[in-house]
Amino acid sequence: MSAASRWPIRLLRGTIVGLLLLFLAFPIVVVCLVSFSSASYLTFPPPAFSFKWYVAYLGNAEWMEATWLSVWIAACVVLLSTTLGTLSAIGITRLPPPLRVLTTGLILSPMIVPVIVLAIGIYYVYSRYGLVGTPIAIVLAHTCLAVPFVVTSVSASLAGIDHRLEQAALSLGATPSGTFWQVTLPLIRPGVLVGALFAFITSFDELVVALFLSGSGAVTLPRRMWDDLLYEINPTIAAISTLTIVLAAVMLVAAHFLRKRTEQLRTV
Repeated sequence: MSAASRWPIRLLRGTIVGLLLLFLAFPIVVVCLVSFSSASYLTFPPPAFSFKWYVAYLGNAEWMEATWLSVWIAACVVLLSTTLGTLSAIGITRLPPPLRVLTTGLILSPMIVPVIVLAIGIYYVYSRYGLVGTPIAIVLAHTCLAVPFVVTSVSASLAGIDHRLEQAALSLGATPSGTFWQVTLPLIRPGVLVGALFAFITSFDELVVALFLSGSGAVTLPRRMWDDLLYEINPTIAAISTLTIVLAAVMLVAAHFLRKRTEQLRTV
């Protein structure tokens, strides 16, 4: 088939892909435009553009309290899930194949089981110990949800490492801990950072578990947005959503470059 006869197929293919992307991105575009609306209610298209809803968000003590609580919880989740996920991924690679498959399935189960099922089970357990309504409850629950992302990312990095490097370090007198810090960790660092980014996003944007565990004493930003949608709908929600979208986009771009860094290390 000549190049002249293939261009209609390419044009059709590009048109279909473009329409699909437009369909997927249109709600996000609408939310972003509404966040700059000067109206006092959600309306599209906006009658005029204004930054007043961003100012209203940044100047509201309740919104800021919920935001900083979400940031604090996400930071704790990153620390816990990155540590546990990295050690779990390294441990899994050293297991026999049958046990490796079973262990991996158990660790990744929070990605498979519906979140509402996990939320009900976690609420039932935490309520018996009086943890509901405390930030520590959300930190522990979000860590369970974030660990699988870290394990997946770190395992992908470990798959590209020549384990003879670790054996060489041990044969030259390095301790197991020294081998980890000086050989293994530098090689898998991009995968660890990618897992940490996904752990932060998972915790910061999570709503279902927060609805069950936050109570009135640990209201996260997604929970505060949910309450605002139920009782008071205004473009402040759109402004916060836009900032959250930008944050997630920046982290995804960073994760993309870190993955490219991992691929470059594999080829070295």
